[in-house]
Amino acid sequence: MSILLALGLAALGLSALFERHVERRMADDLTTLVDRVVAELDRGDDGRLQVIDPPDDPRFDKPLSGLYWQVSGEPAGVIDRSRSLWDAELALPADELSESVRHNHRIRGPGGAELLAVERRVMLSQRLGGGAVRAVVAQDVSALAAATAAFTGDLLPFLGVIALVLVAASAAQVAVGLAPLKAVRTRLAAIRTGAAERLGTAFPDEVRPLAAEVDALLDQRAQQIEAARTRAGDLAHGFKTPLQVLAGGVNRLRAKGETAIAADLAAIGETMRRHVERELARSRQTTSTNTARAKLAAVADQVIGVVRRTPRGSRLGWSNDVPAELAARILPEDLAEILGNLVENAARHAEDEVCVRGAAEGDTVVLQVVDDGPGIPAERVAEALKRGGRLDLTGSGTGLGLAIAADLAEAWGGAVTLGPTAPGAMTAVVRLPRAADPASG
Repeated sequence: MSILLALGLAALGLSALFERHVERRMADDLTTLVDRVVAELDRGDDGRLQVIDPPDDPRFDKPLSGLYWQVSGEPAGVIDRSRSLWDAELALPADELSESVRHNHRIRGPGGAELLAVERRVMLSQRLGGGAVRAVVAQDVSALAAATAAFTGDLLPFLGVIALVLVAASAAQVAVGLAPLKAVRTRLAAIRTGAAERLGTAFPDEVRPLAAEVDALLDQRAQQIEAARTRAGDLAHGFKTPLQVLAGGVNRLRAKGETAIAADLAAIGETMRRHVERELARSRQTTSTNTARAKLAAVADQVIGVVRRTPRGSRLGWSNDVPAELAARILPEDLAEILGNLVENAARHAEDEVCVRGAAEGDTVVLQVVDDGPGIPAERVAEALKRGGRLDLTGSGTGLGLAIAADLAEAWGGAVTLGPTAPGAMTAVVRLPRAADPASG
């Protein structure tokens, strides 16, 4: 129980130390980012104070990704912030900040998520308008909790092995440590049966004092027994002469004819003699002392069925030319998200028809979403795939669809590209790892 308690406390302590270490590393990383935000603070082409070249971590561009930056004035409010904040703001605590001194906070972010925030107060130069701004970079601490939980999960089996080793070592230690006491018990049993007289000194240093004390006790008991034996012998000899005298008196009474009295005295004398011999006899005795899989055709049918029921989709012609057996190594819901964004985009720009095609190229599957829309100029393809990039500002889109599709594809080891870009044809291409045949697994 003590070993388990100690290892349990060790697990809690190590998990806490790991969490503190990871939090310090996270704070150091956030400090680097907040320094970058401060360094890029300048006036833009429109004269507005902003972060010209924000940190290039893609999470800053993904809405509610859990990683955010913000620059706010005193008391002007928010000056600039990352796209990941969307329409939210980081509520910073009232704090007396020294210039360029880093402060760490735990604050609530979008959706009530707990964030670790690193903040710096910076005095602006006169060129930037003077005054002070507060720059902060914050990250969701759920990743910290997940890392701590993973560390604890990896630690517990190791501590379990240590517990087994320590328990086995403890059992061996107890067995070896108590072995001399077993020898003491054996020697005491031999003394009790008369096979031995003393324990002796053939014991470890820790047990030898105990054996010496027991032997001293046995010596004292032997001396007491010897003294008792001597006293019993003296007592017996002291009774012997009076008994002989009594026996002589009995004989004289018989000679005088006092047989009744002689018989009574003889019986008493015999009883006394037997008691003495019994005690003498007693005094002479020696006392001893990776399984994700999605069917492309089925997912394409599902997505087309949904988009076809929209007002725009109902006016278009649809075709699904994906082989039924073609499968990619991706979750069906993620594939539906990718295709949904691409098919919705195609439906928005198509003139008459949208076609989904699929084929296998070695270990890769290739999906094509083809529409007969106007296409995209080659120089603007990269802008279309950028998060928030919108080439058609007349529609209701957010500019996130193609970027989200690209992010999901990259997360599964794939990619999204656009082309060809000639007028009259537009193709969105999704490449994903091919799923293994279940029969071969």
